[in-house]
Amino acid sequence: MTEELLWMDFAGETNGGAVIEHAIGDVVRTSLGPKGMDKMIQTPQGEVIITNDGATILKHMAVLHPAAKMLVDLSAAQDIEAGDGTTSVVVLAGSLLGAAEKMLNKGMHPTIIAESFLKASVKAVEYLTEISTPVDLKDKAQLLRAASTSLNSKIVSQYSTILAPIAVTAVTRLVTPTSTNVDLKDIRIVKKVGGTIEDTVLVDGVVLNQTAITSAGGPTRMEKAKIGLIQFQLSPPKPDMDNQVVVNDYRQMDKILKEERTYLLNLTKKIKKSGCNVLLIQKSILRDAVTDISLHFLSKLKIMVVKDVERDEIEFLSKSLGCKPVADIEAFTEDKLGYADLVDEEHAAGARIIKITGVKNPGRTVSVLCMGANSLVLEESERSLHDALCVVRCLVKKRALIAGGGAPEIHVSRMLSQYAHTLGGMEAYCFQAYADALEVIPTTLAENAGLNPIAIVTELRNRHAMGEKNAGINVRKGLISNILEEDVVQPLLVSTSAIELATETVALLLKVDDYHLTR
Repeated sequence: MTEELLWMDFAGETNGGAVIEHAIGDVVRTSLGPKGMDKMIQTPQGEVIITNDGATILKHMAVLHPAAKMLVDLSAAQDIEAGDGTTSVVVLAGSLLGAAEKMLNKGMHPTIIAESFLKASVKAVEYLTEISTPVDLKDKAQLLRAASTSLNSKIVSQYSTILAPIAVTAVTRLVTPTSTNVDLKDIRIVKKVGGTIEDTVLVDGVVLNQTAITSAGGPTRMEKAKIGLIQFQLSPPKPDMDNQVVVNDYRQMDKILKEERTYLLNLTKKIKKSGCNVLLIQKSILRDAVTDISLHFLSKLKIMVVKDVERDEIEFLSKSLGCKPVADIEAFTEDKLGYADLVDEEHAAGARIIKITGVKNPGRTVSVLCMGANSLVLEESERSLHDALCVVRCLVKKRALIAGGGAPEIHVSRMLSQYAHTLGGMEAYCFQAYADALEVIPTTLAENAGLNPIAIVTELRNRHAMGEKNAGINVRKGLISNILEEDVVQPLLVSTSAIELATETVALLLKVDDYHLTR
């Protein structure tokens, strides 16, 4: 994207904004759909990211114009609300702005356009809800179809048979019959470089990214484990201020070392007394979490040690293992421990991980071990898995599915055109423009698949006019077919939230008529 576009100012009109939105829409547009292209991004730190997830692409783009920033926020909002459809929402917003720009050039008032667009989006959501089919969360096949559709547009599409069942099982484990949402924080994805994507597994129990400390000869496997989670340090205490103690006598030095050993020995004995035999230690910023002496004592007492547990993992671990985090040695008692059948350090395809299995009273959490040959593939695999998890979560939020492949957009576009004929004046014109703008999704799908967009979209309209509501673009065969038979489905929430969010952003931008830089 050229610098001129980013630096263009509004010049008192919304047009400057529209040009920029177009430019950003075009950047992500080529990555829409199963045949979409991928983007290679280089961060200022020199790290390379390869992805076709709209939200990720825009997040890393250095946009300077405030109108363009709104589009970046728009895809982030879609990412939070639905988790998938982040590319579609930006493409849709760009197309709606293009439609609005044409009407502005004809001298229509921005407020009328904005209000009509918002009304049209409410209608569009109604039409989508009408053609949706309700889904039962016990019906795994339906959920699998939706997850596979999401994965098919990703780089890791050939592994969708492995990743889709993982996503479905992970979310369904967390769902209760009454739940209306799933907290994805309860699904932990541990990434390890090694093996291939095929080695990605859903782990029964908990996986830790860290490895057991063996430098002092401590155990790496513990059966009938009693797990303690501590937030204090097993190292000699240190005052807050930097200080220097000058010792000019050997006896004094021995005394200091002896005190240190006694202090650490007391700590480790108290830990052993509670019956704990696996110790997870939170990462510390102020001083070393463990020292060589304390490790030596712990290995003598046959306690397995795992250090550098991140602060944000504490909540997940205490929930999964049923143990309580302890911040002070005096509070370290048996009732704070978690119980598991086995804690073992495993070597999986060249990567070392700790698996905790057979947890006695586990919370509702899931761990996924994500593998990949290199960090690029691994990162993208995790992003794709996250999208698939979000798709299944959407079905928990709003339990309905609609067809994919451009079918719903064409259907809504047709229905809005028909509805526009019943209106009069400016409003009818705006509704018609909104309906035409929705066709950008099927057009882009066809373009990215190397088909003739005009021929395909015309044929698609024709099929819908003949009453085939589920006719969509079959990208693999390059023709129009009943898309439900091809198992291309998406959650209703993805489409409705995309339409609502895109329209709101466009309406907001249309109401802006001037842009000032303040000094």
